[in-house]
Amino acid sequence: MPAPKNTIKTKLLSGDLQIGAFLDLASTTVAEIAGRAGYDWCLVDGEHGPSDTAQIRDQLMALASVGCPALVRVPCGEDWVLKRALDIGAQTLLVPMVDTAAQAEAVARAVRYAPEGTRGLAAGVVRASGYGAEPDYMHTANDQICLMVQAESRAAVENVDAIAATPGVDCVFVGPSDLAADMGHLGNPGAPEVVEAITHIMARTRAAGKAVGMFCLDPGQLARYRDMGATFIAVASDVVSMTSVLRSRAAEAREQLG
Repeated sequence: MPAPKNTIKTKLLSGDLQIGAFLDLASTTVAEIAGRAGYDWCLVDGEHGPSDTAQIRDQLMALASVGCPALVRVPCGEDWVLKRALDIGAQTLLVPMVDTAAQAEAVARAVRYAPEGTRGLAAGVVRASGYGAEPDYMHTANDQICLMVQAESRAAVENVDAIAATPGVDCVFVGPSDLAADMGHLGNPGAPEVVEAITHIMARTRAAGKAVGMFCLDPGQLARYRDMGATFIAVASDVVSMTSVLRSRAAEAREQLG
């Protein structure tokens, strides 16, 4: 049997709009709830969330059990980190802090088997192949890998043309908070200079024929980013959603009870 079809990549290449949620709570229960909530995908966050490799695997299993496509944001673009994420079953990876075409090329090779890349081969013993139950996995896996790189620095803005043109990169995902901080606007991604940089990243990425991703929890900005060309948009966070609801409920109860 071949590697499973990567529906995230299929829709990404078709230009379909996909919305999703970031999962930072390292909880299989939360992952299962989010997976049933109606998003096109859920991202297990290994960069800012506390999940280790086994916890990421378990959340991937929880999402798979409810039929929700999943991706993983790895903590960095090191080869061994990428290899572990792929071996536990991730087919779509978001790699943070990719500032140059050389970095983009390195991660694009690291996520693919030879001759296209340098991914270590252990297909017979990893979850990605069903622990060897899919004998054709190693020959078909490369086509189902989807690589997203995160542009979130001045350097990435300057190098976006080369980054987006890198073979094997499927999507450039804008990280507005880190970009704003790197540009001297900590906590203010709406600063005009930052907005200009985001607009530039999106336009140049689209010009290169690649998809654009965006993190946006402000409902009032979603249509704007869609119209700018973003087709892969994070619209929710498990942490933000939970804290917002819990705090609102506490305030409402106190108001109602006097």
